[in-house]
Amino acid sequence: MSRPAPAVAVVVVSHESADTIDACLRRLRAASGVAEIRVVDNASSDGTVAIVQRHALADGRLRFIANPDNPGFGSACNQGASASTAPWLAFVNPDCLVEPGTFDALLAHAEAAEGWILLGADLVDGSGARDGAARRSDPDFAAMLRGPLRAGRGRPLDVPLAHGLALQPVDAVSGALMLLPRGLFEDLGGFDPGYRLHAEDLDLCRRARIAGALVAVANDVTVLHLRGMSSRSRPFFVEWHKHRGLWRYFRRFEAPDRGMLVRACVWCAVWAHWLAGLPRLVLASLRNAAR
Repeated sequence: MSRPAPAVAVVVVSHESADTIDACLRRLRAASGVAEIRVVDNASSDGTVAIVQRHALADGRLRFIANPDNPGFGSACNQGASASTAPWLAFVNPDCLVEPGTFDALLAHAEAAEGWILLGADLVDGSGARDGAARRSDPDFAAMLRGPLRAGRGRPLDVPLAHGLALQPVDAVSGALMLLPRGLFEDLGGFDPGYRLHAEDLDLCRRARIAGALVAVANDVTVLHLRGMSSRSRPFFVEWHKHRGLWRYFRRFEAPDRGMLVRACVWCAVWAHWLAGLPRLVLASLRNAAR
């Protein structure tokens, strides 16, 4: 007798996600291995909740939590995880569209590995271009000190695809899609709710590695990621919290081993980088306003 396939609880955190949440949930409901779907909505006002309610009425696996405010991505992920029971947890952004066999393929990699594992997938956009955030290294604060004003010149955390490697160990995977055992997530205490938006995935991956887990990307599992559909209308908010999260990450993992002068310099570098990117944010806001 074959043993039952591992069951996955999928957690989706939504905010103003009406453009993509319907397709996301249709794909999740059709995917193999999905035992539970938990949607946590952070105060959407664009019709997202109505779409989620329609899916919940059609599929008993789907339940949702409608937050009256926006407590942040990590807090909402923790809510969704607590409201589910399946032995595996998958966190999937509402702009990610999985395939029917996505979780089967990820679980096959996970079961073949020894010990704890946290897995990401090969994320691509609508044109097939790879999302560099799928494979990342830890933030290099020394490099930031060497060039804090190089805003917008590439993504220094991105790690190239290792061709020929089905499972590629990395420092961190993207929070847009990650799979891990519930036991590991609970041992780590879940996401740090102190991150409002961005860097919470870097933090979770680093703590997983410290705990002895393998963090890796399944290069043979491709998932469509439409990239930040709900955040394009609020670039200042997103970039502010991205840099705030980077500073929190530094304080947690790097600052204890650095002197006061280095800590002060990193603080200045983080916010100098944010200031250097303001012209780009202004242009993005103007473009959004013109649409």
